[in-house]
Amino acid sequence: MERFFNLKQHGTTIGKEFSAGFISYITVVYIIIVNATILAVAGIPMEAGIIATILTSFFGCVVIGIWSNTPILLIPGMGLNAMFTYTIVQSGGFTWQEALAMVFVSGLIFVVIAFTPLAKVITSSIPNSLKEAISIGIGVLLILIGFDNAGIITSSEHTLLAIGDLSSPSVIVTFIGLIITVLLFIKQVPGNLLLSIFITSVLSILFGGAKYENISFSTPDFHEYFGVFGQLSWAEAGNLVFWLTSISLAMVLVFENIGLIHGHSNMLNRPESSKKSLQATAVSVLSSGVFGTSPTVASVETAAGITAGGRTGLTSIVTGVMFLLSMLFIPVIKMVPASAVSPILILIGVLMLQNIVNISMDDFTESFPALLIIVLIPLTYSIADGMAIGFILYPVMKLLMGKGKEIHPALYMIALLFISNFVIQYVV
Repeated sequence: MERFFNLKQHGTTIGKEFSAGFISYITVVYIIIVNATILAVAGIPMEAGIIATILTSFFGCVVIGIWSNTPILLIPGMGLNAMFTYTIVQSGGFTWQEALAMVFVSGLIFVVIAFTPLAKVITSSIPNSLKEAISIGIGVLLILIGFDNAGIITSSEHTLLAIGDLSSPSVIVTFIGLIITVLLFIKQVPGNLLLSIFITSVLSILFGGAKYENISFSTPDFHEYFGVFGQLSWAEAGNLVFWLTSISLAMVLVFENIGLIHGHSNMLNRPESSKKSLQATAVSVLSSGVFGTSPTVASVETAAGITAGGRTGLTSIVTGVMFLLSMLFIPVIKMVPASAVSPILILIGVLMLQNIVNISMDDFTESFPALLIIVLIPLTYSIADGMAIGFILYPVMKLLMGKGKEIHPALYMIALLFISNFVIQYVV
């Protein structure tokens, strides 16, 4: 294990990797229920959606752990599952079986890009300011998710967002948990994030913010799942919209994952790992359609495992195995309250904001598109949409200011692809 993962070389130990893997699992386990619920709206049975999410997450985490030796987590992406259900199935009029075929096609396109020089061309064409902006925007999104899950902020008819009920037990526990989490992190207490989750969970029980009743162990219905596994339909393969939608989905997947992997690689100080990480992600997306779920992405919560000390693929493999074991105790997954996870998401988000110093504010043609990405990712609750605006505005502003020579030719094509994605998504 030491030799395969090069633990000493990356300054870690088996204990640290297992701890980081468990913490990573705690921060992303919500996807099992959330993703299955969204897939159910598309027509995929809830029980089958749960199994598909678990198996896809297990496969993705193990593949990227072995192939790239990084602690990146591959799970069904939030936003992409909404695109699968609400855009492709409900608005587009396709069946979930046809949507799974589109996921498979987008995965094939992704694989071609990831395993050829196209990946390098695309990556090199994206300016550093936009790459940094994606990481920072994701950080702000994590903070927003953390505050929203805890009830500290809520939706409002008049101001979009408003302060929640500060007298709520969960809100009080989250604030206390945030202070504990930050202090443990500053003092570099071993296993600080895991310890924070445990302490905050106990506080949540004491404050009455969490109740653990009727906990039981059960296994999902695999018979129902066999009606979803491998059920790709090519009935609409002769339809142009089928292929345009597949290309649109592939485009979102490629650019979103390039941004996410770039951010995670920077946190690890291992930019050279990006190529293999992207390749593993592409293979995982390809498998998603077969397993019966929306596409996987390099999860933003990967930052939790990295912050907890995860440095190699052993972390992601541990997380993958935990996903597989969760088949036996899905009811127990719900035991960890949002008030225990939210402080960690907020801390990670704040840490990711530090990259803003890498964006030059002297050149407004560089900083303006980047700052819009940072703002729009959390405001739209979509990494892809936030990225799209910045990637479209960047070449436009450069051209208008007579700086067209600074733009990589591939970036023009990327901007056009994002524009076509908006046209397909909101006009067609």
